[in-house]
Amino acid sequence: MDFITFLKAIILGLVEGMTEFAPVSSTGHMVLVDDLWLRSDEFLGKYAANTFKVVIQLGSILAVVVMFRNRFIDLLGLRRFVGGKSASSAPAGERLKLAQVIVGLIPAGVLGVLTEDYIDEHLFSAETVLIGLVLGAVLMIIADRFRPKRPKTETLDQITYKQALAVGLIQCFSLWPGFSRSGATISGGVLIGMNHRTAADFTFIMAVPIMAGASLISLVKNLEYFTVDAIPFFIAGFVSAFFFAMISIRFFLKLINRVKLVPFAIYRLVLAAVIYFVFFF
Repeated sequence: MDFITFLKAIILGLVEGMTEFAPVSSTGHMVLVDDLWLRSDEFLGKYAANTFKVVIQLGSILAVVVMFRNRFIDLLGLRRFVGGKSASSAPAGERLKLAQVIVGLIPAGVLGVLTEDYIDEHLFSAETVLIGLVLGAVLMIIADRFRPKRPKTETLDQITYKQALAVGLIQCFSLWPGFSRSGATISGGVLIGMNHRTAADFTFIMAVPIMAGASLISLVKNLEYFTVDAIPFFIAGFVSAFFFAMISIRFFLKLINRVKLVPFAIYRLVLAAVIYFVFFF
């Protein structure tokens, strides 16, 4: 792998890591950076390039696991085996439960399985991503405009099964490319009474199983593209995505309760305008 190819892997990992969990649409950024500029499909081949994007997603997922490791240890009931302090100060019976996370995953998980082939074949284009960016921005503005003035859910441990299901249903919007999973779920959480940080935390926790499952299935289907020439490129992108996702998540979680969603919505509209002028003007 020459230096330029290595640099492209690092850049794509950076784009994935910095945008996957912020409500700005990693797909929209990939359309601009990769499809228009770096063109990984030209030196990897179309299917190997798609596989690479799955690999770097796994780097971002690993960053969430590391950042929320104590919460995942509690959710999986592993605290007695690994020791250490719980992620929550709430009594054991009142903490966020794995069952609540599963309830939040079911709607988009089921719909995603049913529509995966159609989405891959028909909805990945600059035009559909543009629509997703705009509609996602509108939802975020609505969420900030009509959210309860005093959020009743200020920690993960106060989330109810009803709220988990509601967020899961709203997450279905994110199956449309460009809509943004975090944009949809944080907006949904805010509308039903969570504060912005709690909605973001729940979003990140739900992202791990649904993204990991989809990514691993895709990898199994595309193992043939893990060639000796491609593996160093995949590793560089994976490490880059992990590193930059760690930075992005830390920054975003410190910022979200202060700035809310509207600034991210405005950024999405600007990005949509850029995509429109680049591809359609």
